[in-house]
Amino acid sequence: MENNHTYQPQKTKVSALDKMAWADTPFASFNKENLLMKTRGDKYIWGIVLLLALISILVVYSATGSLAYKMNRGNNEFYLFKQLAMTILGLGVIYVTHRINYTFFLKFANILFYISIPLLLYTLFFGSSINEGSRWIKLPVINMTIQSSDVAKLALFIYISKLLSKKQDVIKDFKQSFIPIIVPVLIICVLIMPANLSTALLTGATSLLLMFIGRISLKHIGLTILVALIPLLFIVSVAWLTHDSSEHAEKNKPVVAEKLKSVGRFGTWVKRVQDYMYASEADVHYQVQQAKIAIAKGGILIGKGPGNSEQKNFLPQAYNDFIYAIIIEEYGLFGGAFIIFIYLLFLFRSIQIFRRCPYAFGAFLALALSFTLVIQAVANMAVNVNLLPVTGVTLPLISMGGSSFIFTSIAIGVILSVARNVEQLEGKEPIINEENKQASNV
Repeated sequence: MENNHTYQPQKTKVSALDKMAWADTPFASFNKENLLMKTRGDKYIWGIVLLLALISILVVYSATGSLAYKMNRGNNEFYLFKQLAMTILGLGVIYVTHRINYTFFLKFANILFYISIPLLLYTLFFGSSINEGSRWIKLPVINMTIQSSDVAKLALFIYISKLLSKKQDVIKDFKQSFIPIIVPVLIICVLIMPANLSTALLTGATSLLLMFIGRISLKHIGLTILVALIPLLFIVSVAWLTHDSSEHAEKNKPVVAEKLKSVGRFGTWVKRVQDYMYASEADVHYQVQQAKIAIAKGGILIGKGPGNSEQKNFLPQAYNDFIYAIIIEEYGLFGGAFIIFIYLLFLFRSIQIFRRCPYAFGAFLALALSFTLVIQAVANMAVNVNLLPVTGVTLPLISMGGSSFIFTSIAIGVILSVARNVEQLEGKEPIINEENKQASNV
């Protein structure tokens, strides 16, 4: 009898155990649905991160033209692939970190904080000096430098978020609450300050803002601000006393104030304040001058177009500290305003996470990390448009990648971890483990 049936492969029955075993293999992660199921947290923040990463690749590739000419014989593609690799690494760090429940960091809050103190001390005395500042530690094996202040900031915000969440019952008390919280902030800021005053100020400002939201007494916060203003006023006073535009300036300068300018980086701080306060249009700081030219060339709407910046060849650190000026030159004031909008949207979404998170530690931690990133971005942009004196602050997720890029990625990953936990509690993601039991104890 003739067989007219065509051959059809038999369907093999897959047991539940086989499915579980497949899910545990690395190949399972290539499944699109599986990857989307594991990618949780605020979708707007994910979109912001991807958008800033794309902008970073485009602008860094454009801004590294002169650097490529000096260091790599004009091979600009080297920095393109380097930034691309750093971006992929950063996104990987964000993904891995956001999969870790944020309560994991609560367990190590004390250890991280206590490690950061000797790390800052080592950097202060034995760190690698770049651009007149001892801010970096060189890792011997991979030959990579990291800023210990990035580690210290992350450790500090985890630590004070823990303290704020634990002391809400006595939050207005000076001895039981304010002193235990402000002392760690002062320690970290004082250790960062000699090498990086701007980072110390931004860290302190973020901490005070978090303390305000954490219901610390306004009298105590006001007292802290007054104490913090003393060294700032001292720097401004020395800058004012030692500045004299006359031909015989040396005869009129106070001797003590003049000698202070030679102590550590104090002279650099005074010089930057003087440049900001007194410099004429012809004598203005070179970086600021070139940044102004770049902004003026950008115009209002269109700019000179992607990759068409001219000031990147004259502006030092065009790919790093002054990358915002290059963005305005190439994309116009509209492009610059769009960057501001993106960071404000990021802050808004982080505040939404703070409001929705029922646990104090997660709420404070997400807000602290978002504040420090947005305040850093605002400070960088303010320097670029000459609203603040020149600092060494980068533009988060846009400036050319380095160790700060990685720590920024960790911070965003932690924020998304908090958002992911909120989704689980709101029923938008199935609760498949014991994570929320840990969170409920905080």
